[in-house]
Amino acid sequence: MPGSVDATVALFAGGRYVADRALCTAVFLALKLGRPLLLEGDAGVGKTEVAKVLAEQLGRRLIRLQCYEGLDQASAVYEWNYARQMLEIRLAEVSGERDRARLEKDVFGESFLIRRPLLQALEAPPAGTGPPVLLIDELDRSDEPFEAFLLEVLSDYQITIPEIGPVRAAAPPIVVITSNRTREIHDALKRRCFYHWIDYPSADRELAILRARVPEAQEALCRQIVGVMAHLRASDLFKIPGVAETIDWTQALLALDRVEVDPETMDSTLGVLLKYQDDVARIAGAPARKILDEVKAEQGA
Repeated sequence: MPGSVDATVALFAGGRYVADRALCTAVFLALKLGRPLLLEGDAGVGKTEVAKVLAEQLGRRLIRLQCYEGLDQASAVYEWNYARQMLEIRLAEVSGERDRARLEKDVFGESFLIRRPLLQALEAPPAGTGPPVLLIDELDRSDEPFEAFLLEVLSDYQITIPEIGPVRAAAPPIVVITSNRTREIHDALKRRCFYHWIDYPSADRELAILRARVPEAQEALCRQIVGVMAHLRASDLFKIPGVAETIDWTQALLALDRVEVDPETMDSTLGVLLKYQDDVARIAGAPARKILDEVKAEQGA
């Protein structure tokens, strides 16, 4: 575990994640005080990557719960393997087993239990390893009843399975919750967590991100890409491209052996940056050429 904010900065740098000091402070305090970390921000700004880097750099298992509308406890916590249970019951009938209490105990044993992410995160980790990193991704996509259940789980780090009993974490997992803010997370859950908003990066930070994540890209190309991204984010788009798209576009341009962005290449690769046809149509052609001209003028090219 990092012993200071500076050590947390170094930890992220080791994972090629260019984090600002405010984020590193929030992560350090969450780790130090054993509190969940709630990260909000637009899609593609690097929220999920925080949990991945923590798991990688701390040598912990990453357990991911992807949230969606209709997510229930059976998908998030546990369920019984009904097919195996029925097979066990049929085999017991064939063998003449008549002890119903024993049979019920057998078919509701742990070998028939399907462990979902929340239950996996509470169970004891393998010897010699620490508690896992539990990533609860895009919580805003789930329904409010599930959010209320999650608050209960995070309060005691305990889940009760009626047929087996309570399962309580000996050491709480490192919990990272992300939200794209398509709806507001309830205040009760927010109070349980340390909170941090991850915004789109500044030009200097985005350039540093490209140097870390796509080191083979030439400096001039990276600067041009960062300039284009700044203009796109200032445009009237349905979905503004995030850092993930910046990295993808850089890698795509390298795959095309480009050392600079020209209008034709930008038009043909807009699908890497923009995920809605209306946005592509709004930028393609003359607007794209204008953006490139302005970027070149700003950078003195």
